Amino acid sequence: MGFLDNTSITVDAILTKKGRELLARGENAFQITKFALADDEVDYNLWDTAHPNGSSYYGAVIENMPVLEAFTDETQVMRYKLITLNKTTTQMPTLNIGIGDTTMNFDTSTVITANTTNGSDTSFSFTLSDTDIAYISADGNFSAATIATQTTQKTATVTGTQATLQPRSLRVAKSAKLTVEGNNTGAISVITLTTAKDPSFNA
Repeated sequence: MGFLDNTSITVDAILTKKGRELLARGENAFQITKFALADDEVDYNLWDTAHPNGSSYYGAVIENMPVLEAFTDETQVMRYKLITLNKTTTQMPTLNIGIGDTTMNFDTSTVITANTTNGSDTSFSFTLSDTDIAYISADGNFSAATIATQTTQKTATVTGTQATLQPRSLRVAKSAKLTVEGNNTGAISVITLTTAKDPSFNA
């Protein structure tokens, strides 16, 4: 990770492994259909309404902060996405999932239901950062195809109003992040899920 020269307008982009695969495939396989914007590196506590030079300089420090290079660590990037809300909005939407950091047993599934306060989301994206700890499904159906796909993936995302996690049988306990995002409001909640060691692997 590094910093960009913020004295000029720069577009810095890198491709994920999947993006590079699609680009190499050719035949118009690589097509950008969606994008998101975020301000992860901005510290709004630096907005200075007491600046001696007046209101034109309230954001001077923020405007001169270094800009981060693009990188692909989903646990560190795009955590604070920019969203568009109605002008009458007086409170930011917040996401409630009814669960905090949790340890799961391999033989017990966990269902997470999301709802939004101060906003309305018709669906949510549930992203598990490491599928080594569990399989994830929006409808509780873990088909052979779903299991095969998630076994080979590093991360998995499902969309719906809830997600079911089926922990995997592990020789040692392992943790991962679950990121839940409202698809209309952009509200986000992140928790740590740990799958406990399967007792049958006792030495």
